[in-house]
Amino acid sequence: MSGVPAAYLAIWSIAIVSVAGVIVRPWQIPEAAWAVGGACLLVVSGLLPWHDAIRAVGKGFDVYLFLAGMMLLSELARREGLFDFLAAHAVRLARGSPRRLFLLTYVIGTVVTVFMSNDATAVVLTPAVYAAARKARADTLPYLFACAFIANAASFALPISNPANLVIFGRHMPLLLQWLAQFSVPSVLAIVATFVVHRWIERDHLGAGIDSGIAVPALSRGGAITGYGIVFVAFALLVASFGGVALGLPTLLATGAVAMVALVAKREAPWATLRHVSWGVLLLVAGLFVLVQGLQDTGVVARLATLLQSGARIAPDATAWSAGVALALACNLVNNLPLGLIAGSAVNSVHVDPLLRGAVTIAIDVGPNLSVTGSLATILWLTAIRREGEDVSALSFLRRGALVMPVALLAALAALWLMQGG
Repeated sequence: MSGVPAAYLAIWSIAIVSVAGVIVRPWQIPEAAWAVGGACLLVVSGLLPWHDAIRAVGKGFDVYLFLAGMMLLSELARREGLFDFLAAHAVRLARGSPRRLFLLTYVIGTVVTVFMSNDATAVVLTPAVYAAARKARADTLPYLFACAFIANAASFALPISNPANLVIFGRHMPLLLQWLAQFSVPSVLAIVATFVVHRWIERDHLGAGIDSGIAVPALSRGGAITGYGIVFVAFALLVASFGGVALGLPTLLATGAVAMVALVAKREAPWATLRHVSWGVLLLVAGLFVLVQGLQDTGVVARLATLLQSGARIAPDATAWSAGVALALACNLVNNLPLGLIAGSAVNSVHVDPLLRGAVTIAIDVGPNLSVTGSLATILWLTAIRREGEDVSALSFLRRGALVMPVALLAALAALWLMQGG
């Protein structure tokens, strides 16, 4: 077909402009509008056949179900006052120390991320942390940034900790014990490095005391049901992961059951809860899947697969390190979920050793801590804090991420390399 290079250039230009729009949000146009607009432009211009676009949207079906369930659970917890209840207890435990509250945020964020996924930390935990900081009359931003950073840093502790892990490995997902043998130490180092560097960055904001003598509000019946429901959802996700079942449908079914029990107990219709869920996030993800399909049609997957295979054959250690660093940076240009699709398709189409596949996983999970659009979890986090009246510019996030991400990434890659006999 004549003019192929020009078509490829057009596809890449549309993708770059769309992602830039998601990052910068010029004229306050929502992120989803930029992603969906770019996807529609690919189809309308004939650069991407409509049936390929529909297939691309379908690839994200499991992700949509997962996100819908988590956003429903978050909105239910917010409306039932569970966040306010947890916030008051967190402030009490901090006993007037902002540093202790900061550490508590990381500890709780790690637990939520590991057992419920990084998206749950962004959607469920962030509002609770914001409420805690407000109740303590503390500067909220250090604690909000902690939620964003730990959501990515702890997201390869288990397969269920990040939907991108399922995308990368696909049918080649290792058994749980194999996963832990490969990723447990790198994950711990990524978490610790992220905390230490971020704690140093925020040192001037964590000096003054905070209030601790606040009243703990009574937890409503619906709030208690929601709290137990979160534990139930986490257990359901672990069971689904152990059984090799895709996480989307179990997540939506489990969160739907929790919501139904809570709302029936209050004799309340679901419409008010559903109306406040950020459904635009699903459109954003669908748009990103279509944009990535356009990029795949330019041959990027085949070229990446060839490059990884030849590099792994000639210099496996250098290729793993190079791929880890390069993909970590690339996440922040494209977003880690679509990039995970590209990288996962590449490594699954050829035979690569565990070191290279592990480096790709760490890059896709930790790399997004550089920018506000590096991962879907960070975008969800940004949406959550905007609902609370806060906002973080791309530059403000980058200033912190440029220090936090490289240290955690290199620490995790080094641990992986040493454990693989480097």
